[in-house]
Amino acid sequence: MRCVIARFPFYLTKAGVLETMKGIKPEPVTGESVTIGRRRYPVMQVGAVITRQDRRDFSAGEVARAMAHLGFTCRPAPDPQAEPDLAAAGRVERASALLGAPPAAV
Repeated sequence: MRCVIARFPFYLTKAGVLETMKGIKPEPVTGESVTIGRRRYPVMQVGAVITRQDRRDFSAGEVARAMAHLGFTCRPAPDPQAEPDLAAAGRVERASALLGAPPAAV
């Protein structure tokens, strides 16, 4: 499949991406991510490995769009508001949050 990343055309296949990412250790995921094989990689890491360009040259959206067209599962950046701050909560609130209970109104 032909896709344009950072104004350069690339001809990517799903098998080619799998082969290129084989043996690459995933970095910690902090933003958008893509699942390749059994591993979850940051989109920017995948873009840097596949295109061999500097990460500043392309956006995460360009790479995520190309990976989605190839059939890989892409996930948006985690919402920082979704996870409660367990360190600041008391014991009961922390236990409730770990069990999945909604936070108590104060």
